[in-house]
Amino acid sequence: MGGNLGKGGPDKAPHAPPSAERSSLGLDRASNQPATARAASADPASPAPAACPERAADHEAVVITELPARVGDAELTGRERDTLELTAEERRWARRRVTTTAGRTLALALPTGSVLTPGAVVYVGSEWFVVVECAQEPCFAVTPASREEALRVAFEVGNRHFNLALDGERLLVPDDPAMDIMLTRMGVRYERVRAVFAPIGRAQRHDR
Repeated sequence: MGGNLGKGGPDKAPHAPPSAERSSLGLDRASNQPATARAASADPASPAPAACPERAADHEAVVITELPARVGDAELTGRERDTLELTAEERRWARRRVTTTAGRTLALALPTGSVLTPGAVVYVGSEWFVVVECAQEPCFAVTPASREEALRVAFEVGNRHFNLALDGERLLVPDDPAMDIMLTRMGVRYERVRAVFAPIGRAQRHDR
């Protein structure tokens, strides 16, 4: 075995032994990083990453235990606007870790039963603030043929304890197998879409 060191296989160039500064995997022995990456980071001409004011590191988060009360435009003037895009279900989760559109981390620790409403300001810092926005999510969009059909769909959705939202002339219901079966049996016109789902009422599901 010792006689084969430093030699390649058939038709291969001899394998050079690793240098004193680099391991057999090409890693710098001092920093355990690829030598090319180390050289690039050491180059004074390399641009430094842009810093973001007040942005928490990956292991840090802004803890929110209550929402700001009556935030006026004057208090937000001059601050960067950041958003927190949440689905209808996520807006009901009062205790969770979330990431804003700009990449900031928030740790929600709100009282049980809290519901985040679209447009609500959840945090105001010295240089930025965060507003809740509705995220698009999978839905079934129903186009009723008449007012009577719209009422019938709304009744059946509510009878099954699902939520209903309005989108112009369309009715939106959750993209759920139970809704798919119900709408098919009713013979109404509907399609699967991605849309903002803002329920007009909160149903209490029996399975929750």
